[in-house]
Amino acid sequence: MQELHSPTTAGTGRRPRRGWIAGIAVLILFVGLLVSGILERIHTSANLRTETVDLAVPTVSVVAPKRAAPSQEIVLPGNVQPFITSPVFARTNGYLEHWYFDIGAHVKKGQLLAVIASPEVDQQLQQAQSNLLTAEANLELATITKTRYEGLKKTNAVSQQDVDNTVGTYNANKAIVEADQAAVRQYSALVSFEKVYAPFDGVITARNTDIGDLINSGSNAIVKTDLFHIAQPGVLRVYVNVPEEFSQQTTPGLTADLQLAEFPGRTFTGKLVRTAEAINYATRTLLVEVDVNNPSGELLSGAYAEVHFKVPGHSSTYILPVDTLLFRKEGLNVAVVENGKAKLVPVMPGHDFGTSIEIVSGLKGNESVITSPPDSIVTGETVQIAAPQATPPPAAPGGKQ
Repeated sequence: MQELHSPTTAGTGRRPRRGWIAGIAVLILFVGLLVSGILERIHTSANLRTETVDLAVPTVSVVAPKRAAPSQEIVLPGNVQPFITSPVFARTNGYLEHWYFDIGAHVKKGQLLAVIASPEVDQQLQQAQSNLLTAEANLELATITKTRYEGLKKTNAVSQQDVDNTVGTYNANKAIVEADQAAVRQYSALVSFEKVYAPFDGVITARNTDIGDLINSGSNAIVKTDLFHIAQPGVLRVYVNVPEEFSQQTTPGLTADLQLAEFPGRTFTGKLVRTAEAINYATRTLLVEVDVNNPSGELLSGAYAEVHFKVPGHSSTYILPVDTLLFRKEGLNVAVVENGKAKLVPVMPGHDFGTSIEIVSGLKGNESVITSPPDSIVTGETVQIAAPQATPPPAAPGGKQ
């Protein structure tokens, strides 16, 4: 009995109790870990289902169509030309004897520009004048003879045949005189062409000859050369090729502003006065003319100008970003949001402004148009509109928020 109640026997009894306690603790820990894992899996599965549902409904950004402005400005290149420009040619052959004006000279109408020496034409005129004098002398003799024979015929002193011969001689000499008079006028005109005059008030823009040059009137196969170029710069014509899409808005009376590189910061005002009223087949453009007053002559003919037109717009058209367009086999569409669902709307484009485009039909103006829509979007697909991003507050002076 003493051995049974010894310390060794008591320690042996406490060991199984401690083992049971440790086992129960391990079991509780295992059950806790198992329950925690199961709850985490349930939570993750619920989040996954929620995320899957959210991803199944695409989030889109929308914009509202902007009504087109009542007028829009188009900028086109223009060629500046004088109101009147003309090459001055010679009408007689010879050698240039003298010229009186060089490039840049301002001349008046009828002012002498050059003199051409044509000695052969002068001799031909003298010959024609001599022939005319001879013909006039013969005509005078024929007139006297005709009058005398007509008087003798009244007394039957000459035959009718003699009278007819004198009348015929008179008529022939009269025709010769008229022909010689025409020849004299012709050579007189050629001699007058030896002096070259300015056809109108203007500026000499080119001189293509010099003293002693052979002048060809162009009456033969040799290519004729213009002696001078003269231009009238008081009013300038600016020719502009307007694209076909703007052809109906660019009508006579429209105001145009010109800007030239040699006049930075300055604008010259002109008016569209006429159009070709026909589209060029090659360029698909409409040629228009803008007249610009140039009393001081500071604008030079032949210059390049940027012509700004303010053409009237259409109040029923709208402007959208180009990334809202969908190109389908049925045509051009945009996707709009109605009652949480997407709807494809066919539209007709107008003017292309690069980052934006004009829509001339298909929109009412109150739509929410999806920007950058996915290619797979279809009518009836559920979508959700993204919340607008908050605009950051403006920076304080010195870079502080």
